[in-house]
Amino acid sequence: MKYVVKLFVIFILMVIDSGYAQDKSLQMPLSFIAENLEYKGVAVKDENYTIWGCAPIQDEDGKTHLFVARWQEKNVNPAWRKSSEIAHYVSDLPEGPFVFSDIALKGTGKDTWDKYAPHNPEIKKVGKYFVLLYIANNNYHQPPHPDNQRIGMAIAKSPYGPWKKVGKDGLVLQANNPQKWNYKSNIGVANPAFLEVNGKYYLYFKTKTTDGVLKYGLATATKLKGPYTIQDKPVTSNKGTLEDGTVFAYQDHIFLLTTDNHGQNTGIVGGGTLWKSKDGINFNLEEATVGYDLLPTYYTDYDPKKAVKIYGIAPKLERPKILMTNNKPSYLYGPSGWNIFGGDRTVGHVFKINLNE
Repeated sequence: MKYVVKLFVIFILMVIDSGYAQDKSLQMPLSFIAENLEYKGVAVKDENYTIWGCAPIQDEDGKTHLFVARWQEKNVNPAWRKSSEIAHYVSDLPEGPFVFSDIALKGTGKDTWDKYAPHNPEIKKVGKYFVLLYIANNNYHQPPHPDNQRIGMAIAKSPYGPWKKVGKDGLVLQANNPQKWNYKSNIGVANPAFLEVNGKYYLYFKTKTTDGVLKYGLATATKLKGPYTIQDKPVTSNKGTLEDGTVFAYQDHIFLLTTDNHGQNTGIVGGGTLWKSKDGINFNLEEATVGYDLLPTYYTDYDPKKAVKIYGIAPKLERPKILMTNNKPSYLYGPSGWNIFGGDRTVGHVFKINLNE
């Protein structure tokens, strides 16, 4: 309880000092993640690369693997959709240090749906296979969040690869079905999150409805490689923008953790929303809680005069991903568009989730 009070006080002081917006009327409670986050440091940094999504998984030897979106340019946009590649980093411990191992995926550079920029990595283990999901596009000159974003899948028996794209070319999901609620979504489908549920495969994704409302959707399959069928309606009852979902099963529920970039769900601009569902199909805002706060809440040495804004409106966490150990959420990983240490490159952060069980 003392930590909860401290967390709240730190955030209030931060808001007063920095002017970050919040909507006090929403009054969303803190989740068990937000109450128990401990900042552990930098998981991934590279002076030659901009670091973005950091998807974690552990192997049978206890090593932790991060699949990281990265690119050489210092800008975020349009580099993420032009030059992103998915790199593989390894550590003996979840908290790092992580060392570069290899490149898992790059754009084909050919006339394919994934010509450019594999991005938004998601990694899971299903049976004997490591399953890597990602987005890509075939024309990075389109608007910042283009309608040619699609979701692909590659599998390997080792986190070191080799990675084999499923089916003909790895493509498993797109917004091209005129009978579905996201037909011709002007952002396509993006931000994949994956979970095996009672023998079925659940693929969550960010998209837009036919009238332009941003939602999270769900596509399901009875076989790992698909085909994946988009369900009849969105799964989230969000207000305004949400993205960057990660999903996990815990205590007989399915949790979906998303960003809240404009604070319309949690009241915290740049915070996270933790959605809770019994079936993984219906996530109601009334049952949601604050998934996490802004970085300065947890990094107590934060100095606004030292922080460097590279991308985004606040020192917020992007692309949150959860590492599960012993069937419970143990670590949270994610980059930020702000370098809180003063560097000119983004880095990936790691937090421990201190659950008293």
